[in-house]
Order: sequence, then structure tokens, then C-alpha cells
Amino acid sequence: MTTETLEPPTAPAGSKLPSHFGWIYAALMVSMLLSALDQTIVSTALPTIVGELDGLSHMAWVTTAYILAATVGMPVYGKLGDLIGRRRLFLAALAVFVLGSGLAGFAQDMPQLIAFRALQGLGGGGLMIMSQAIIADLVPVRQRAKFMGPMGAVFGLAAVAGPLLGGWITDNTDWRWAFWINLPLGALAIAISAAAIKLPRKRVKVRFDYLGTALMAVAVTSLILVCTWGGTEYDWTSPQILWLGALTIVSAVLFCIVERRVAEPLIPLRMLRNPVFSIATLIGMIAIGLGMFAVISYLPTYLQMVYGYSATESGLLLIPMVAGMMLTAVTSGALVSKLGRYKGFVIAGMVVMPAGIWLMSTLEPSTPVWRLCTYIAVLGAGMGLVMQNLVLAVQNAFPQNEVGTATSSNNFFREIGATVGVAVVGAIFTNRLTDALAGIGTDFGGAGAESITPAIVRSLPDTLRDQVIDAYANSLTPIFLGLVPVILLGTALAVFLPNRKLRDNDDQARGDETLAAGAA
Repeated sequence: MTTETLEPPTAPAGSKLPSHFGWIYAALMVSMLLSALDQTIVSTALPTIVGELDGLSHMAWVTTAYILAATVGMPVYGKLGDLIGRRRLFLAALAVFVLGSGLAGFAQDMPQLIAFRALQGLGGGGLMIMSQAIIADLVPVRQRAKFMGPMGAVFGLAAVAGPLLGGWITDNTDWRWAFWINLPLGALAIAISAAAIKLPRKRVKVRFDYLGTALMAVAVTSLILVCTWGGTEYDWTSPQILWLGALTIVSAVLFCIVERRVAEPLIPLRMLRNPVFSIATLIGMIAIGLGMFAVISYLPTYLQMVYGYSATESGLLLIPMVAGMMLTAVTSGALVSKLGRYKGFVIAGMVVMPAGIWLMSTLEPSTPVWRLCTYIAVLGAGMGLVMQNLVLAVQNAFPQNEVGTATSSNNFFREIGATVGVAVVGAIFTNRLTDALAGIGTDFGGAGAESITPAIVRSLPDTLRDQVIDAYANSLTPIFLGLVPVILLGTALAVFLPNRKLRDNDDQARGDETLAAGAA
């Protein structure tokens, strides 16, 4: 079909940024924050939500629906952005996200809430991808690093701020405001973006990969269901999980076959032949998927069960991670822009990250909390050196008219890695903890092993409490140690990451032609 669209522009001439760029950047940062925040903001509000809506059996889907829709939407937004332009697509994603947020706040039962969370996720996946791609449209590659650094830090900030904000809202107002808080911020981002973001127009013929999109959606949905249900709703060897695993494999294989044949593939498989894309994507899956998300997901449990902190306090104790991440992300971004090279910072981050995780594997119930915070800050510093520099490397490796597809594909695989990593770590932790608690052999003050809460642990007799605390500590810290060699694999990969010079504007056109030929 033929449609009037926005042309993906080259970066602006010289070093001059677009007029009102500060407002544009603020709108993009708010949009990314909203998208990342809504992955975690409901976690502390969930007990209240399921109690009001009578939906305990569907509790996990409140989070899963958002992540699933966002993950499926990422490559779609990236490809469509390259085909038809990003400005109106970004505004549409904002509108969908705001609409889903408003409706989720009015949900009267769990099916409604889950459906509206999926709608939120469809918009949220677009916000995450389009914000990074629009920066690529408006900012020259050489300058881009100093703007991408803070964007990377947004993910860490959201991981900590989400549970804190959700808990505060639930305790002081109403859980529905965890969704309604997006309305004024989203409306402001829409107004600023509509007024300030200006991109040229043209007419193109759009040949969208509908079959590939459908197969990708089936593969991702099946995989996330395997990771979500395996070991919890169903045994890993149950027919349901085995069938879902088979469906994941079959649909993924068919997706690859389709992508090799269509004119405009959703995720061009030739990108995998680009060493920058393939290595950067693998590092992201390993370092961010396993390193960041696995630690953030289970460290609060350790803080509450072993140290006895409240949910709010355990969230606040993750702030050193955000501080370390923001410090190195902003600093490395400025230095990368100045030097025009990114590889050294990625390698440094991939050395610091496993060091931080190894330090966390040495934690004991008697470890002072200040030392724990120091270890968390070290891990965050490593993440800040890696996250957005990988995205920058990928964007620099492809011509401007493929930046959206490359960015979304990189983020897509990182989300897949995070989903699988958290599920695997969770399954190992749960099995170890179950065996450890069974070995204690008690009813834990009237509660079963599956019903132990931080309050129950604090109420136990001293000897029994120490045994339960040791069970939690000994079940989690060895997993951190087991993650170290996996993260070191990412360190080894970083050594082979091509260190291409960031393109200046005067060689933008020449660089795009060379990159297009190399990627093909």
C-alpha cells in the first residue's frame, strides 16, 4: 500500500541540535521512564489489587501481560518506524499507553485489568524503542552518546522507583493512582512531542511483514509462558510446558524461514551477520538480562528475609545501584562523544559487573549493610558503562534508514534474555530454598514453608529464625556466584566487539553507504 509518511532523516548537519531540543529530550526521557516504570510499579501494589478484584489466581498476569505486549511490540515499532517514519508512530504509542493507563485505573475485575495492562504494554514497547530511535534521528552519532547515557540509567531508576512509588501510592491513596499518575505526564509528553519534534515527509510504499509478525508473537508468547508457568503453575516436565516449548521452537524456526524470504523482514536475519550487532546483542542478553534483572528481581527478597527490612526499605537500599549506574552512564556518555570510541567502556563495564556480582556472592547474614550497598553500587557502575553504549554501537553499525529496526531488535533480544534469565534464576532459587526449608522440618509458627513472610520470620524464636535466615542466604548467594562465569562470557565477547569510530556528520552519507554494503 502507498501512504504519506515521515522520512527517516539523516542526522542534523554540523554540531547544531534541533531547536527546542531540550524540550524534545525531556519528553523522550519521560516517555522512556513511564514505559520502564510500568514494568515494576504494580509489584508492591499487587497484594491490594488482587484482594480488591478477587484475582489471586491471575496475579502474575498483571505483570506478564505488560511485558509480553511490550516485547512483541518492540520489533514492530522499530520496523514501522524505519518504513513510515517515527514522529506520528511515537505519538500513537504515547496515546495508546495513556489510554491503557486510564482504563487500567478503572478496571473492575482481573480480566479487565489484564487486558488494559496488555494495551499499556503495546504502547510502552513503542515508547522504549521510539525514544532511542528518535534520538538517532535528531542527534549526530558522535554527540549521541552523552544523551544515550542518561536514557540507559532510566532503566535502573525505574527498577528501584517503581516498587517504591507503587507501595507509597497504595499505602497513602489508592492503587488505581499507580496507573492514573501516567495520565498528566503522558499528556505533557504528547503535547511537547507534537509541537517540537519536526521531521521531513515523503511518500513510500509500505510492505509490512504480517506473517513474520504473527509467528514472532506466537514464539515470544509461548516462550514467556514457559518461563512464567514452568516450575510454578505446572511442572517443567508437564505436557503443558512441553507443548509450549515445542510451539516456541516450531514458530521460531518458521519465523526464520519467513524472514529469509520476505521483502521487508521484521527482524532482518542478515543483521546477525554484522559482528557489532551480534556481539552487542549477546552481551546485552547476558549482562543485562542475567546480571541486572536477576539481581534486581531477587535481592529485595534477600534484604527483607535475611536483614529484616521492610519492602520500602529494601527498595531504598537499591538506590546505590542507581547512583552507580547514573554516574558511569553519564560520564562514559560524555567521554564516548569526545573520543568517538565505545569499546573500552564496554570492556570496563564487563569487568566491573562480574566483580560486583562476585562480591554479592560473598554476602552473609552478618555482613554490614554499608558493605552490601557498596557491592550494589559496584554492580550499578558496571551496568552504566555497558547498557546504552551497546545500543550506540548497534546504531552506529547500520545506515540511518535501519536504525529503528536495529535498535528494536537489540532491545527485543535483551528483553528475551531478561525473561529467560529471571525465570531460570527464580527456579533455581525456589528449588534450593524449598529443600533448605524442608530440612528444617517445622511448621514455622503455624505457617507452611510457602507462606513464610518477613513478619513471620521476625516473630520466630531466635534459633529457628536464624535457621530460616541461613536457608534464604545459602539459597541465593551461591546463585550469584554461579552467575559470575556466565557474565565473564560476556566479558570475553566484549573483547571481540568491533571498535568502529562513531560517525561524524560530514561522513554520514558515505558511512551509511558503506554500512549498508557491509550489512548485506
